[in-house]
Amino acid sequence: MGSLFSKPKTPKVPKVDIEGDIKKYVSGYQKALPDVISSEQEYRPQFLGLNLGDVSTFLQGTDDQMGLFGLGRLSQQETAQNLAAARQADLSSMMGMAPQFRGFAQALSPESQAQVDASAAEAARASQAARQLTPQEQRMADQSAREAYASRGRLMGNEAVSSEILNREGVMAQKRAEAAQARNAAFGQAQEFYTRPGLMAFGSAPVSYQAGQQQLGMGLGAIGSATPQMINPDVGVNVGMTQRAQQTQANIAGAQAQANWASGIFGGLGSIGQGIAMSDTRLKEAITPTGETTKNGIPIYTYRYHGGKQTYRGVMAQDVQRIQPDAVVQTESGYLAVDYTKI
Repeated sequence: MGSLFSKPKTPKVPKVDIEGDIKKYVSGYQKALPDVISSEQEYRPQFLGLNLGDVSTFLQGTDDQMGLFGLGRLSQQETAQNLAAARQADLSSMMGMAPQFRGFAQALSPESQAQVDASAAEAARASQAARQLTPQEQRMADQSAREAYASRGRLMGNEAVSSEILNREGVMAQKRAEAAQARNAAFGQAQEFYTRPGLMAFGSAPVSYQAGQQQLGMGLGAIGSATPQMINPDVGVNVGMTQRAQQTQANIAGAQAQANWASGIFGGLGSIGQGIAMSDTRLKEAITPTGETTKNGIPIYTYRYHGGKQTYRGVMAQDVQRIQPDAVVQTESGYLAVDYTKI
């Protein structure tokens, strides 16, 4: 039999046995399968009804709360309103910036501005001139028609008068064509100088487009995030791994208790000092009463720490806590230790 001052042993870590875990799980599942099938047959309709009710409530809502359909319609309405406001803000911003950009373009290139102004002035002059013939243009058109008919000896006949009218219309058509050409030229120069550079300056994504993308992302994210929670009775395959992890933790705690007692330094006990040992029953196994007690009536046992082979002699912290609680200290890990100097 050893003492509490024995050299600590390396904690025993259970061997990983994935194949054995799977076989145990499959074997246990096969044994329980008839009961599982029976329970499924009995309770599945009820579960199905509950789940369908949850889905219906999720979609349709309740008297006090809108469901997904109602929230979707409300979201569409609010999104449309927000987009309309954002578009209006975009248009107002662009309209407000247009005069500023025009002034900037004029200051940037006065020569180009002079050409645009000249072209616009020529278009205005040609358009004004195309409204009617000047007296000189009318005399020239009439004279041309008269000379043509005089050479054939048919001056001042009906055909001669018609020819004068046609000549005047021909001159007017030519003037209208020249005016249209001048306007097109003025429009092209203005477009190159103002419109195209302005559109390029305003070419960044409008606020309304960004707002629409944000609203769309929020809506799509919300659709998949709030779904009814169903009951899942399946058992995980990692039961064996969990059990081994718990056993390993207990083994390590037991070995740590031995090391702490041998060195006089206890994890989580601070500067309490010598004479304190980890005596929690949760860290021990093979606990056997000796029939003896301390002077205060506390039972004495023999025991081993989990994962260890060394047998020790001492008290249980839970017994001490009932009889002499001032001799028990709780560590930060939650385990109980006993100050043997007090018992």
